[in-house]
Amino acid sequence: MKHLFYSATLCLIISFSSCKAKHDLTYFNDLKNISSGTLSTTEPTYQIEPENDLTITVTSSVPQASAMFNLPYTNVAPAGTKELSTTPQLKTYEVDNKGDIDFPVLGTIHVAGMTTYELKAYLEKRISEYVKDPIVSVSCNGYKITVLGEVGSPRTIYSSADRYSILNALGECGDLTEYGKRDNVLVMRRTADGQIEYGHLDLTNSNITQSPYFWLKNNDVIVVEPNSIKQDNSKYNQNNAYKLSVISTIVGVAASVISLVIALTVK
Repeated sequence: MKHLFYSATLCLIISFSSCKAKHDLTYFNDLKNISSGTLSTTEPTYQIEPENDLTITVTSSVPQASAMFNLPYTNVAPAGTKELSTTPQLKTYEVDNKGDIDFPVLGTIHVAGMTTYELKAYLEKRISEYVKDPIVSVSCNGYKITVLGEVGSPRTIYSSADRYSILNALGECGDLTEYGKRDNVLVMRRTADGQIEYGHLDLTNSNITQSPYFWLKNNDVIVVEPNSIKQDNSKYNQNNAYKLSVISTIVGVAASVISLVIALTVK
């Protein structure tokens, strides 16, 4: 009968531990049996947004004539740091909340919604009224992306890349942990009218390359939620005393039943 008691107890323990589901940690799971191929994606068209930093330089065959259209050089702190650079850099134009910049000589220019190529063409046309054949260079100084949740190192990322995908961001943060839910990653994005739009990406499916949220935009926020294993563990930790009490009660009942069976058998 002791063996019956131990077997009943073991079954109870196994029943609690077996409730945890197994999770596939594989990215692009639909490609694992395909040796090679091509994934379609949309080329990101980056439009200038409020809070972007723009580097704009103007040159011409007469440097003195175009000099007044350039900001001075200064020592600035690289994005994400507080230490000043030892190498002077050209000051940048910060796009304000209205989507404007204050440009030398030309005054206030609304740049939000333009691509860097469109702004380049616009400035060359305006500056040509003052300088013959000006050459304008416009670049956007990268991205600020915040990654939260079940990743190796949740943080805010600063990147100067021309384009930046969700895979780049997750890689920068040390990848998803084993508890990260790979089939439902949330991307939140602020729209031009101040609203927050969002979309979900399934990293186990290669179709994410066609999503408008695959290529990130400045100030995007990525949230990786915990899978059911992590949530179950959290619930267990919060209700540990209660569950232990339930298990103890069940074991006690089982012991009583076994004792009764023994007593009846002896008789």
